[in-house]
Amino acid sequence: MRLVGMLDSPYVRRTAISLRLLGLPFTHESVSVFREFERFHAINPVVKAPSLVCDNGVVLMDSTLIIDYAESLAGRSLMPAQTASRQAALRIVGLALAASEKVVQNFYEHSQRPAGKLHQPWLHQPWLDRVDAQRESAFALLEAELARRPVPAGEADIGQAELTAAVTWTFAQFMMPGAVDTARHPALVALTAALERLPAFEALPCA
Repeated sequence: MRLVGMLDSPYVRRTAISLRLLGLPFTHESVSVFREFERFHAINPVVKAPSLVCDNGVVLMDSTLIIDYAESLAGRSLMPAQTASRQAALRIVGLALAASEKVVQNFYEHSQRPAGKLHQPWLHQPWLDRVDAQRESAFALLEAELARRPVPAGEADIGQAELTAAVTWTFAQFMMPGAVDTARHPALVALTAALERLPAFEALPCA
C-alpha cells in the first residue's frame, strides 16, 4: 500500500500512525497538494490527502475511511468495542477533527486567499473570528474530555481517540504557534508530550 500526502497534515499523519500501530506495511509518499498538484493529480484526480493506493490499485481517500479499511485488513480496531467507551472515543475524535478543520481553515484563509479578499463578513460576522471561536470551543471541549482519561502508558494502550487528539494538538502548535494557550490545556499538553516520544510518532513526525 502507498499512503500519499504530507505529514504536516493531521489527516495524513493520523492515518500513517494508525497504519503503523495496526502493523500494516505501507510506503509513504510525501506529495504536496499545492506544490505538486499535477503529480498528486496523476495518483488521484481528486487531489485529496491522504490518499491510499491499495495493493489492487484502488485509491481510497479521507483519513477516517482509510483507517476503517486498514482496520478491516488488520482484523482489529483502534476504537473500543464496548458501546459507552466507543461513544466517548468517537466524541474525542470528532472534537479533534473539528479543531483540525478550523486550524486548516485559518491557514487557508491566510495562505491561499488573495490579500484583498481576506476577512470578509459572512452571516454578519467576520469569517476568521467565527472559525477561531469554533477552534477554541473544540479545544476546550477536547481538554475537558481528556482530563478524565489516563495518558496511555505505551503504544499498546493507544486508541484512535488519544492518537487523533495528540496529532491535532501538535498540528495546531506547528501551524499556529501561540494561538492556542497551552496553560489552558494541560491534559492535551501531557497526552501529546507522552505520545510524541513513542516510536510510532517519532517515526512519522509533523514536518
